[in-house]
Amino acid sequence: MPTFKIDGKEIPFHPGDTIIRAAWRQGIEIPHYCWHPGLSVAANCRMCLVEVRSQRPILLPVLVWDEKKKEYVEATKTKLQPACQVEVTEGMEVITQSPAVQQAQAAVQEFLLLNHPVDCPICDQAGECKLQDYWLLYQKRLKRKETEPVHKPKAVRFGPTIVYDAERCIMCTRCIRFCKEIVGDPVLDMRERGNKNEIVLAPGRELDHDYTLMTEHVCPVGALTSRDFRFKARVWFLRTVPGICAGCATGCNCWVDYDPRHQRVYRLRPRDNEEVNQYWMCDAGMLSYRSFHEGRILTGRLWDGGGYTEISRKEAVAHAVRLLESRKALALVLSAQASNEDNYAAWRLAQLLWQHKGATPQVYMAALGGWKGDRILRNPDNNPNRAGVMAIVGNQAQPKGLHELVRAIREGQADGVLSLGALTAESVEMLEVLRGKAHINLSSNIGPLPQSATVVVPIATFAETSGSFTNAKGMVQFFEQAIRPPVGIRSGWETILEIAKGMRLELPIRSLAELQRALMSHTTPTVSGTLRAPSS
Repeated sequence: MPTFKIDGKEIPFHPGDTIIRAAWRQGIEIPHYCWHPGLSVAANCRMCLVEVRSQRPILLPVLVWDEKKKEYVEATKTKLQPACQVEVTEGMEVITQSPAVQQAQAAVQEFLLLNHPVDCPICDQAGECKLQDYWLLYQKRLKRKETEPVHKPKAVRFGPTIVYDAERCIMCTRCIRFCKEIVGDPVLDMRERGNKNEIVLAPGRELDHDYTLMTEHVCPVGALTSRDFRFKARVWFLRTVPGICAGCATGCNCWVDYDPRHQRVYRLRPRDNEEVNQYWMCDAGMLSYRSFHEGRILTGRLWDGGGYTEISRKEAVAHAVRLLESRKALALVLSAQASNEDNYAAWRLAQLLWQHKGATPQVYMAALGGWKGDRILRNPDNNPNRAGVMAIVGNQAQPKGLHELVRAIREGQADGVLSLGALTAESVEMLEVLRGKAHINLSSNIGPLPQSATVVVPIATFAETSGSFTNAKGMVQFFEQAIRPPVGIRSGWETILEIAKGMRLELPIRSLAELQRALMSHTTPTVSGTLRAPSS
């Protein structure tokens, strides 16, 4: 692979790479605002100016202050070039930290901050704002401008999810390019010139496509803010773990931002993975964190013939054990919404029960019915782990739909049901027949399955445990625990081990690591794609 030098360090590059992209691939940050690895080059912020010493220098005439003569004198300086626009050539030598570069960076910073409001105490971007970061690195001095800054519209509603503050905007045009190039909806544009620039909506339009929150995410300053996250949390109080979006079968890689003081998740952000989601997420995926806290089931629930009675989790597990012990023809309902670990543990328990009772395996799958897909990220299958369920079951017994389970119960082929998860395309009314046939459901949230169960055992959400999903490409992707589950609640697979122990059945699983090794050994022959280990 060809190489070039940055500040004396030799690094490789791909043909066609610009200086900034080649550096970015190696984890070297050249300061920038308008450049983004997934967007076209604008080269308008001028923050990424560098000195290319391997080429014949272009000298520019300048006036510099001569302290001895106490006047400006003629001199020359090397013309700097934008790293986002200049393609790398083999043997090129680039300097990013020379006095000329540092002076240019300081000047760009000062220019961008001339009319910028001092909103940092109330700005949601504070703590992760490039203006703050680069001021500390490249400027470190107060404004010299003493006149009143230019004032522009503030808190402009761009649509149902986004608010715009024109005074904070540095006109990097990332939001415009994202809407046009990635979404294919040029709903944003720029008007006026100079210090009167501002971003505007197309006449008669709102910012209302399926990726509006990404337009906020690509903003390097606090000009675009999400109405969902606005004034909710300060980023310096948040901690982050790698996660996987459970919104659809794409399996977008994301960061889960949570407050450890309150054990609450506040947002999901895209995590770069060029093989899966590149740098993006859709709105539905970024807002899916809400299910970690809304509609939760925090106690056991027991159907008493006329309604549900809340019981302790321990009592719910005991009821589940008694019901499973009394059934002879058990039907297992795996979930395309549940993790590989939960599904595999349930599958192993059901196998033991079928063998112990000499019953015929009956496997079904609960899944949502699909949504509007697109050419960008949204897979038409809005279940994160359908491929994982299919790989776990393999060729032994392909799972059927829940409408077939209802028919099997009515025909007397099944007298008990063990199900995972809350969501399915079928309605509660259709599934009510399950309640009369000893339906044990393990779920973290309310939904059709727990609403049609005889006993519900609460379990942890994805944010409260570690595990994996298998996406539509067959890639096994791991997510890590962010917050603690509510007191007394455990993950789905741990709850299944507890039920097995209560039934005096031995599952050869004692830890998450053992479970994942057994799972990978079981599914590897039927899963294609890449196995991704959890990040440290």
